[in-house]
Amino acid sequence: MWRIMLAAAVLAFGGGVVDWARAADKPFTTGSSDVLIDYINQQIRQAWKDNEVEPSPVADDAEWLRRVYLDIVGVIPPAEVVEEFLADRDPAKRSKMIDRLLDDPGYVRNWTTIWTNLCIGRQTPRRVSRKGMQKFFREAFARNRPWNEVVYDLVTAEGHFEENGAVNFLLAQMTMPDNGVQATAKTTRLFMGVQIQCTQCHNHPFNDWKQSQFWQFNSFFRQMRRIDHRKPDPKTGRLVDDYSELVFQEFTGPVYFEKRSGLMQVAFPRFFDKEVDPGPGVDRRKELGRLMIEGEKPLVAVAMVNRMWGHFFGYGFTRPIDDLGPHNPPSHPELLDRLAREFVKSRYDLKQLIRWICNSEAYNLTSRFGPNNEIDNPAAGEMPLFSHMYVRSMSAEQLYDSLIVATEAHKSGRTSWDEAERQRQRWLQQFVITFGTDENDETTTFNGTIPQALMMMNGQLIQNAISAAPGSFLHRVLSQRTSDAKKIDRLYLAALSRHPTRLESGVALRVIRATPNKVEAYQDLFWALLNSNEFIFIH
Repeated sequence: MWRIMLAAAVLAFGGGVVDWARAADKPFTTGSSDVLIDYINQQIRQAWKDNEVEPSPVADDAEWLRRVYLDIVGVIPPAEVVEEFLADRDPAKRSKMIDRLLDDPGYVRNWTTIWTNLCIGRQTPRRVSRKGMQKFFREAFARNRPWNEVVYDLVTAEGHFEENGAVNFLLAQMTMPDNGVQATAKTTRLFMGVQIQCTQCHNHPFNDWKQSQFWQFNSFFRQMRRIDHRKPDPKTGRLVDDYSELVFQEFTGPVYFEKRSGLMQVAFPRFFDKEVDPGPGVDRRKELGRLMIEGEKPLVAVAMVNRMWGHFFGYGFTRPIDDLGPHNPPSHPELLDRLAREFVKSRYDLKQLIRWICNSEAYNLTSRFGPNNEIDNPAAGEMPLFSHMYVRSMSAEQLYDSLIVATEAHKSGRTSWDEAERQRQRWLQQFVITFGTDENDETTTFNGTIPQALMMMNGQLIQNAISAAPGSFLHRVLSQRTSDAKKIDRLYLAALSRHPTRLESGVALRVIRATPNKVEAYQDLFWALLNSNEFIFIH
């Protein structure tokens, strides 16, 4: 009963977009004077003017800090970081925090997770090494390798699936003998932002893509073969899976495909208007990798800029994020063009791209609607104007890791890293659904469904999180010789990355003091905070 009362009291303040976003009464400033950031701001402001909208106020420091932590390192900020940041009076502290997070180990882990999921899915296909894929991306993000080099390695990789983890991207597309069809669709969609999968069987109904172009791209993927190695199990003597590798196999000449009329056609390797020698001695995947990344503004650069913008704002310049082309014009074409060109000039520096985006005026705005920008609502089908931050649900990974940070479970030392990772993967798999499509598309049910709500309210992870047993976060808070108000403040900082308002603190104090068992009252308060919309959403 007390838990329900506390939940009703707390969730009343976190149940909508507008209540948690208290904007700072100060002009926008990041401490950065980058020319490109100024250009981003000019382009976004011009769109506001053209559409007669006014931006929302600047987000306060607590709201912004929580957002940038989740976007860059994938978790909410620890309570002590929040306190330190809120007390900092440096006008350039936001830019400095962005740089700090880009150098944080969490940056590498977060982006390794994101791109491993994009390349091989959350449910690892058979004969694919998740460990090898993670190792490849972990090294790439730790060294801040140029994105064009990363893409080239993924498209051209050969070898053992753990010694050269890049091969796992293509191995994951070879779950059936489909002659590179899945690899063709996934590569163009993920790295070039071009959806050509439906042209496998017919010309595209909405753009200029022809069926022949799909098979021209497909011919680049005909020179690869997967070899699955097995070894005897010393306990049973039976052969079991050992490792897989991707090797080169000779393929020359054209690819044959059938039109809907039944007429057979041929397609030679061709990258848009550039033909590739179909004869022997030519490594087609290396030619494809080279063609994909050459030029002042290749699609690889445009697609990555669009995807990264979408990561930080919830919406890219196009919808969907991976469907570029004349049939789907971007919301801010000049800005997308300039960012893509500058991304290439920066030698495909992902950290620099993130700095540009996160230091922009639009990224620093509150998620609260203003009186003159309610029409800026992409969720209702409108073109995004980025006049306020769009509210997004956490990913399943972000929620799990944020629960660990909020409860300081990562500091307990009672579980090894390997066991913690296994627990994390078991928890995540509850929410993954794989569709039976040619590309093995996935989604997660982490979107407000009843099973998710029940798990958040009653699951083992939440029960561990609100435990008051010795060694737990809640036990340490309750053991401190401080006032109830200070303890409530600590729970708010840990869960919501902000201090409670005077009203929230007063409500919590009254309920706690009226509860016969104070420990249970604090457990209920923490439970309510962790189950609030304010905790689950990025805003």
